[in-house]
Amino acid sequence: MSDYLIKATAFNGQVRAYAIQSTDLVNEACRRQDTWPTASAALGRSLTVSAMMGAMLKGEDQITVKIEGNGPMGAIITDSNANGDVRGYVKNPHVDFESNDQNKLDVKRAVGTEGTLSVVKDLGLKNNFTGQVPIVSGEVSEDFTYYFVSSEQVPSAVGAGVLVDTDYSIAAAGGFILQMLPGAEEETITHVEEKLGKVPAISTLIQQGKTPEDILGIFFEGEEWHVLEQQDVRYQCKCSKDRVAQAISSLGNEEIDSMIEEDGGAEATCHFCNEVYDLSAKELELLKQN
Repeated sequence: MSDYLIKATAFNGQVRAYAIQSTDLVNEACRRQDTWPTASAALGRSLTVSAMMGAMLKGEDQITVKIEGNGPMGAIITDSNANGDVRGYVKNPHVDFESNDQNKLDVKRAVGTEGTLSVVKDLGLKNNFTGQVPIVSGEVSEDFTYYFVSSEQVPSAVGAGVLVDTDYSIAAAGGFILQMLPGAEEETITHVEEKLGKVPAISTLIQQGKTPEDILGIFFEGEEWHVLEQQDVRYQCKCSKDRVAQAISSLGNEEIDSMIEEDGGAEATCHFCNEVYDLSAKELELLKQN
């Protein structure tokens, strides 16, 4: 089954919800980044939530998330948009530890418990929207929950899980975002909170073959809820040789001449997908401004 997410409402519009299966896109990102298990879990959780945040946008809007903690993994950067395209990377992909006390990958140790989570939204306006909050746990999901509450003033519950296989591939990945809308009744909030305390690990549910619809069905069991939209999601990088050429052209003729004389060409690697682009001396000559 290909990755996809759903958008839904429940409790007569009191709750807005998103759920996602993200196994393939997380697997592709981790393969390209050559991440070790704990780094895979951290990157995968970030990609999963970022994909759902992208689904909150419209048109050509896009979002960039940066989690910069004091752990050995360094920064996690993810991009997503309203079309279901997601990409991301970590500064140090080769991070792995023994399981924590809950017998889970120790993402908190890899990310760190001090630092910031920042979100930049490009909504096609003159100025981008930027929100930043301190990291509260390093577990990623809890940090996004705090972001929504503190920066966007939307009471939310965020969950994301990644199950890494013995060969370092991604066996399962998925997540959810539940948001209480203005006027949500106390009874509704209590119902959702009780379900949050009982729901199994999301990655386990995905591994068992549960769909995004099944996941939301657990939270809204016995209540009326409606799927508003289903959207495919995928790992998709924006890089290309033309973009690299444009970037090099902007450096100016002197810098281009230096590349030609010293290296006989240029090589650039995309941080997000590790794609390598080579430009020959002849191609560089054509980029020089007259």
